[in-house]
Amino acid sequence: MLHNYNGFGTLQDMNTRPEVSVVMSVYNGASDLAVTMDSILSQEGVEFEFIVVNDGSTDKSGEILEDYARLDDRVRVIHQANTGLTRALIRGCALATGEFIARQDVGDVSLPGRLAAQLNVFKNNVSVVMTSCGTRFAGPDGEVLYEVCQTGDELHRGLQRRRIKHLKGVSSHPSVMFRRKSFETVGGYRPQFKVAQDLDLWIRLSEVGVCWATPDVLCVVHLNKNSISANRRSEQIRSAKVIVKCAEARRSGRDDSLIITKWTAKHKCRPIFSWSPRRLQEARFYYFIGSLLRHRQPQQAQLYFWRAVGSWVAYPRAWYRILLLRASR
Repeated sequence: MLHNYNGFGTLQDMNTRPEVSVVMSVYNGASDLAVTMDSILSQEGVEFEFIVVNDGSTDKSGEILEDYARLDDRVRVIHQANTGLTRALIRGCALATGEFIARQDVGDVSLPGRLAAQLNVFKNNVSVVMTSCGTRFAGPDGEVLYEVCQTGDELHRGLQRRRIKHLKGVSSHPSVMFRRKSFETVGGYRPQFKVAQDLDLWIRLSEVGVCWATPDVLCVVHLNKNSISANRRSEQIRSAKVIVKCAEARRSGRDDSLIITKWTAKHKCRPIFSWSPRRLQEARFYYFIGSLLRHRQPQQAQLYFWRAVGSWVAYPRAWYRILLLRASR
């Protein structure tokens, strides 16, 4: 039998393909890259490739990725000029050869058994097009903040809701695995959405098959002050409203392209601008983390409230919490 060394870490039959393609985009993630890479490369029981798009990083991310690629042939690195997360994911997914695609974000961790458990969901149910596991959210210093878990068709029903306040998506973007064929059928990530591109995809996948959630916590997401959710929340909400309108149009038998075209034209004319200074956004982020910790870890919470006033000294809610914690001693 003829064999070749095909880049998946072992000598395999020439017709063999990886079961799963893990896709990740990296932009200046050098400080957190190793823990993320190791969490994927240590996964067992699954033949996979790890496609990493270095999206114009100016730090040492590219060098670190090349080191991993030299040591492990399952790693495929694509270097490109910065295009933003959505277009980087489009390129990474276009290069995927596995039957299934799993998402991963730099700085976050896939716990042991994640890929095998999610692959098993698909093997047991041919109607499932996307699955999500539970996610543990951790603070900047590694503190456990909360967990988000769903069970069974709870995810599918959440994606079918027509009002944005009732809409419920996956536990986190890097908690997901989906069928590559279904991804291609619905058109993949759409470049018009620079944020909330994941929600747009999940809703469209739910229209062609079952989205199934498992409650096991198999990934850890680390919140930080530079994340999209911390700095571009208002833009996410605006995008989500358009995404819901598009879903309503499709479910009524109409094409959503006109909605997308109008929104894109309007979005291009509106510069991405926040009325909140960057340091005020940081203060809000630290206050949010402190609020999550104030009952279970009051001392650690106080540190975050101090970070909040350190970022924006005239932040009254943080001062209020500091005074309350001191009074409760």
